[in-house]
Amino acid sequence: MNNLYVKEYRMTTKEKAQELFDNFFIILSKRGEHHYTFDYTKQCALIAVEEVLGYMGADRGTEFWQEVKQEIEKL
Repeated sequence: MNNLYVKEYRMTTKEKAQELFDNFFIILSKRGEHHYTFDYTKQCALIAVEEVLGYMGADRGTEFWQEVKQEIEKL
């Protein structure tokens, strides 16, 4: 395949935050506790971001993940 025709797509921090939230929401909503699902989903997404940040060096995308965390907090 010719690389000239391959467009690289990178998620924005807002898109990544929403993706994480949506993925956890699907899993947690299957448990049947719908009145807690939003708060639990948000907590799980924030925990996931904290885990990523905990394994990253300052030069490896920390700013992106800090912004993802801020976007999740806005939800």
